[in-house]
Amino acid sequence: MAVIITQECIGCGACEAVCPFGAISLQADKAVIGDACTQCGACVDTCPAGAIRREAEDQAAAMDKSQYQDVWVYLEVAAGSLKNVGLELLGEGRKLADAMGQKLAGVLLGNNIEALAQEAFAHGADQVYLVAAPELARYNTDGYTAAFTDLIHTYKPSVVLLGATNDGRDLGPRIACRLGTGLTADCTGLGIDEATGLVAWTRPAFGGNIMATILCPEHRPQMGTVRPSVFKRPVPDYAKSGEIIKVASKVKAADIRTKFLDLVQVCTVSCNLEEAEIIVSGGRGLGKPENFCYVEELAAVLGGAVGASRAVVDSGWKPPMHQVGQTGKTVGPKIYFACGISGAIQHLAGMSSSDIIIAINKDPDAPIFRMADYGIVGDAVEVLPILTEEFRKIKAS
Repeated sequence: MAVIITQECIGCGACEAVCPFGAISLQADKAVIGDACTQCGACVDTCPAGAIRREAEDQAAAMDKSQYQDVWVYLEVAAGSLKNVGLELLGEGRKLADAMGQKLAGVLLGNNIEALAQEAFAHGADQVYLVAAPELARYNTDGYTAAFTDLIHTYKPSVVLLGATNDGRDLGPRIACRLGTGLTADCTGLGIDEATGLVAWTRPAFGGNIMATILCPEHRPQMGTVRPSVFKRPVPDYAKSGEIIKVASKVKAADIRTKFLDLVQVCTVSCNLEEAEIIVSGGRGLGKPENFCYVEELAAVLGGAVGASRAVVDSGWKPPMHQVGQTGKTVGPKIYFACGISGAIQHLAGMSSSDIIIAINKDPDAPIFRMADYGIVGDAVEVLPILTEEFRKIKAS
């Protein structure tokens, strides 16, 4: 909320007139700001007496940024192991920490998870902050937000990286809001700005038409969520060790407003795109939704996941959880089959980090062939059954 310096306010009403949210009123010839304020700054720029300033500006001025050190990575746990995105971010976090001359730490929240710390050390962490409690056994918004926020208040990291997963996208903004800092969402690139030494967060903007680089100069920690599979997982060194910092949880069962009832599995391994080593994706070149069965059959034979282009999802052929691309999921499997996909730049941005790309398209000039390691010029509907049968024979033998 913006703040009125009452003794400096001249009651001119300029701020009331310019506020787009109707958050300002005049009372006893003085401006008063209500709860509808969004800190847009329109009143700050308009006030002729300079009697208004953003509350965040006061907080920034009071913050001693020199107290904030080290790079933290949130290590998301699923089915008793660390998700790949956390390990990928340890690799990138290692580069940031080395460039800044600081330590790299992993953050583990859960219950009975101490054994996972060694995996974090093997992937580059110097330290692991461990908060274990029965209330944190499963991810929940209230408990994890409170525990993570308390950790940051106590140990003051300079940078916090989270995966842009369902949980990371829920947790990151809530922490940032409680801390009064910014968060750059869905990043596809990280670096250090040479002029300021700040983390440079790169993400698509304006529907993917430009790549924006964002800095957070006034607040700490600098926070961002990063898409899975954007970066490669570092090669682990299991001889490496580090320091485990155990922190007692202050979360109580009464603090958690939700209760876990049951886990309903709505998606099989075929749509677990972020973790898949083989992905078979289909596009509009398949002709009709019924032909997607050829993609699914090949994926089943190879033990891979099923992907789809945005055009396919927009047409209702496949649900959004299968979409690969800039506005879908970013993937980096060992093998990526692009079947009937022309290769729009938004799709390429989501799968370009794949180790091997195999394209099937009847248009020899399709852009996908310029990125593919192997290409088959032909109708995907005719080629896919042949490939599937050959792979079946190879696996049988």
